[in-house]
Amino acid sequence: MPDASPDIGHDAEVTSRDAALLADTVREAGALALSMFGKDVRNWTKGGSSPVSEADIAVNDLIRDRLQSAVPDYGWLSEESADDPARLGRHRVWIIDPIDGTRSYLAGRSDWCVSAALVENESPVLAAVFAPVTDDFYFAVRGEGATLNGAAIRASLGVELETARVAGPKPLIERLRLPAGAQILPRIGSLALRLCGVADDRLDVAFAGGQSRDWDLAAADLIVHEANGKLTSLAGEPIVYNRPEVTHGVLLAAGRDRHARIVEHFRIRPGS
Repeated sequence: MPDASPDIGHDAEVTSRDAALLADTVREAGALALSMFGKDVRNWTKGGSSPVSEADIAVNDLIRDRLQSAVPDYGWLSEESADDPARLGRHRVWIIDPIDGTRSYLAGRSDWCVSAALVENESPVLAAVFAPVTDDFYFAVRGEGATLNGAAIRASLGVELETARVAGPKPLIERLRLPAGAQILPRIGSLALRLCGVADDRLDVAFAGGQSRDWDLAAADLIVHEANGKLTSLAGEPIVYNRPEVTHGVLLAAGRDRHARIVEHFRIRPGS
């Protein structure tokens, strides 16, 4: 087995090993979350408004145990773990959201998932997003494309905004004043699933509000990218991961051509 120390370069053998590890772990984590879904799980609020449940913690513990026991030299960043600054010095870092969409999970809805990525040099190289209720499993390896349940996926083509299928926080979409005719679809509780909706052509455009964090984004970012889409700031700036500050501003995801047009739209109309 190759050396897993943090100073080695990216190579195919390590990626293959880590890809299998990630896929197996996320499926197991999804099964655990599903086994607790719809039950009377204990839950509370953290940070003033963010819900968390004993299911989030159990799934987090399972993922951490599986991944860190297999590759202990990789860093770790998770929504449900205390941040360890040691991650900043690691070449590779797991970035995890045990249950993305906890509100949906607690409400008995299907729009929640397990989201996990391996980031190397501040950019995701492996990604898995699993929605257990619908059994949708997204997976991507950098440079190898993205899949949904094993079938290749691709973001929608075209550049038009007037008929685009759009999802995101309603107050944000109203403030952005998109062209008349854009189809505003119901918000998807899990941000990772909302972004993956661009990757598999269920949506043309997805927006994230201004308080998303690395763990909400890293896996879906790679999946969108490998499906010929882009996820950036409204100005077109890429997202950089595993920094001391993990919170990001308003973000935009779309197929590459449409993404370019939207970035230009906001460049011309900066007040929108």
